[in-house]
Amino acid sequence: MSDIIGLVLPFFGLIFMGFLLARIVRQPIEALGWMNTFVVYVALPALFFQLLATTPIEKLTEWSFIFGSVFSTYIIFSVMFVASVVFSRGDIASSTIKGLASAYGNIGYMGPGLALLALGDQAAVPVALIFCFENIMHFAIAPMMMALSGSEKAPPLRIAAGVVRRIVLHPFILATAAGVLAAALHFEPPLPVARFLEYLARAAAPCALFAMGVTLALRPLKRVPHELLPIALLKLVLHPLLCYVMLSWIGNFSPVWVYAAVLLAGLPTATNVFVIAQQYGVWVERASASVLLTTLFSVATVTGLLYLIRSGSLPPDLFP
Repeated sequence: MSDIIGLVLPFFGLIFMGFLLARIVRQPIEALGWMNTFVVYVALPALFFQLLATTPIEKLTEWSFIFGSVFSTYIIFSVMFVASVVFSRGDIASSTIKGLASAYGNIGYMGPGLALLALGDQAAVPVALIFCFENIMHFAIAPMMMALSGSEKAPPLRIAAGVVRRIVLHPFILATAAGVLAAALHFEPPLPVARFLEYLARAAAPCALFAMGVTLALRPLKRVPHELLPIALLKLVLHPLLCYVMLSWIGNFSPVWVYAAVLLAGLPTATNVFVIAQQYGVWVERASASVLLTTLFSVATVTGLLYLIRSGSLPPDLFP
């Protein structure tokens, strides 16, 4: 257990450090803008490109793995969405945000750092694939459901064009595509460029986690949603369990790939859920509370999940 504590302590310690300093120094949230820009547009894309570019191309087309991990996320979203629509008597907009809070994990800021730290560089490919295809799903679901609810006022063609633009031009997805192309062409960047990418990649996890802690501190906890318990259970417990069963049922994958997918499924609600809620003016304060509280609960649940993985208590295939 001591090695698990040694693994998660620096990881969650960076989040706590960002949270604590934000409370002490009292900078406005706008001061975080350039660090977020660095993480999203530079550091994490460099990490994805560097790791994918050296991966054999045949490992980048595991469509059954992609289907299993992404479909399990969609099921979790659907369970909360349908239940919320029924109990709210047809409120599609808030039900969409609740569904995202239950299914959209922090796979961008927390995912790469934790998976690579816990499972090694072999986890880079499944992490990148899950990130790309899950974000494509989330980028499409949010505007589509908001359009159905009437919260999205733009014409359908403009909505569709916006979805495609967000997907195609997202820095992580561009970096992943460049890494896949480099792997296919066996391209190796010149040594100075490779070193530059390595410096950027090393900064990705610390900066992302620190920025996440600051962001959580600067969003005050005002309204705790009464749906918090089912959201937390779906996101932190049922999502990784369903992903594990789904991947075990579909096929025989590398243990690192299965564990990476399960670990990402067990991450807390993504800060992007708050951003989407704010964009449409729906369920904003409770979305912020969901992000903060599931992150707090994840200290225990992610630690427990890592213990099951590292101790061998969780076999890589439930149906060998």
